[in-house]
Amino acid sequence: MASRTAAADPSLLRLDRQLCFALYSANLAMNKHYRPLLKELGLTYSQYLVMLVLWERDALTVSEIGERLFLDSATLTPLLKRLQTAGLVTRTRAREDERQVIVALTAAGRALRRKAERIPEQVMCAVGCALDELAALKRQLETLRLNLEQGP
Repeated sequence: MASRTAAADPSLLRLDRQLCFALYSANLAMNKHYRPLLKELGLTYSQYLVMLVLWERDALTVSEIGERLFLDSATLTPLLKRLQTAGLVTRTRAREDERQVIVALTAAGRALRRKAERIPEQVMCAVGCALDELAALKRQLETLRLNLEQGP
């Protein structure tokens, strides 16, 4: 099968034909929907993701959180500092290896979970898709991410 190039088919470079733009614009729309919900919790979307990880399993290293969120330490550290300033987490050096920082929920961080419990349902309603469609889309996006990580 012959490969089509942008020179042979200029429509390949149309914005509305780009998968990356569909993902990007959907992400913008999703974040826009989350913003007022998270404002009530005093969290940004990135901070919310960190809290989701810690609500699943408390007292993780920065690198463990980074692995779950596909973020590096340099990106996470400012987020974690803001969460600590807000009184939601603590950051302490690990006794066995002082290079590692353990992030743990405070009582206020654990209590915030109850306020956040309504958010997934509100987002699901706004998306307007059936549960099986959303599950299929999620699997497709995870496969896409995995394929991109593994490269050609």
